[in-house]
Formats: sequence, structure tokens, C-alpha cells
Amino acid sequence: MTVRRRRRQGGEPWYDDAAGRLVRPYTVSNGRTRPTAHFDLLTMVMATGRRPVSCQGPDYAQVLRLCGGPVSVAEIAAHIRLPAVVTKVLLADLVDCGALTARAPAAVSAGPASRTDRALLEAVLNGLRKRL
Repeated sequence: MTVRRRRRQGGEPWYDDAAGRLVRPYTVSNGRTRPTAHFDLLTMVMATGRRPVSCQGPDYAQVLRLCGGPVSVAEIAAHIRLPAVVTKVLLADLVDCGALTARAPAAVSAGPASRTDRALLEAVLNGLRKRL
């Protein structure tokens, strides 16, 4: 059985098809499990164009490449294949050093205009039942 390893830009192996990621998520965030800022999975982040001085490394570079336009925390976590909490720590580091901006999702008001239309939901449900 041959073990295939994918290599990062620097040439060092970072993923083994049989074993998975060779660098544990815990080490990517330097053992930190709490980001310095609050991020929802729907928080949108975007690169500012500043080059981070303190946030160096392949994981930070990969995140910055993904953030050319607005992208959600959930999408970034999926692309870099790391748990959301580790991704949030990386993102918080990049926000702290000025390389990213973050925008929380808009809150939905509880007024009469935002109430769910029961008839609409029932129509959607009935349509789905007919298709299945």
C-alpha cells in the first residue's frame, strides 16, 4: 500500500491520505481554544490588504488567500479543514493585527414585519411533500 502525501508550498508534507492532517488543530492555534473576538459562523470577514507582521505561517496565509472578498467563518473553516473554534482563533489573530475586518451578521428584529408567515411555510412544506 502506498501512502500519498500532499505537500505545502514550502515542500513539507502536511496531509497524509491515510492518517489525515499531520499537524494537529491544537498546535495550529498554539494551544488556544478561545478567540480574542467573538465570531459567529455567519460572521463575514475580508482581507484589508495589510501584510501581517505577527501572524505568519502557512495557515494564516491560506486564510488570507480565501478572504479576497467577503466570506463567512463557516466557509473558511470548511476550506481549510479545521474545526470552527480553531478557525476563529486564526481569524481573531488576523483581525487583531489588522489584516482582516469582520462584520457580524445583521440581527433580525422581532417586529411584525419579521414574523414567519405560517401559510407560506405550509405551502413550501406541501410542495416538498409532493416532490418527495
